[in-house]
Amino acid sequence: REEVDKVKLDEALGGAALLLGRRSYEFFAARWPSRTGALADRLNSLPKYVVSSTIRHPAWYNSTVLEGDPVNEVSKLKRKLAGDIIVYASFQLGRMLMDHDLADELRLMIYPVVLGAGERLFGETGDSKPMRLVHTQTVADGIVFLSYEPVRGA
Repeated sequence: REEVDKVKLDEALGGAALLLGRRSYEFFAARWPSRTGALADRLNSLPKYVVSSTIRHPAWYNSTVLEGDPVNEVSKLKRKLAGDIIVYASFQLGRMLMDHDLADELRLMIYPVVLGAGERLFGETGDSKPMRLVHTQTVADGIVFLSYEPVRGA
């Protein structure tokens, strides 16, 4: 799916770093270092930050484990980096970022497949989080890429 890969590459090229939870980090780190191509080159070269209490020595190039309180560490990271911090597939981490108003944008790629089971994307949240749709794009075969921004102070 060439169009999907282009959306993913554009997103990665616009990012300053990746932020991943432990399981997502382990998934990506097991697959991307051996891949080639523009997307692989970008993901492999980006600084990667991992929220984990069990990983001590990350093997994927340019990876750092955030130690201490994740909310505090991500807040510091946001002040330190200029540019987007991209979070891939890390549902628990994404929920924590949303709950603490640390997510500036939510990007979803919706595939037209109903699985019938699985974990809820948002799960339980501490409060309602109004979002504003800021971008829509039909990618391929009915796949839709959506971007939302939090409505602050709503």
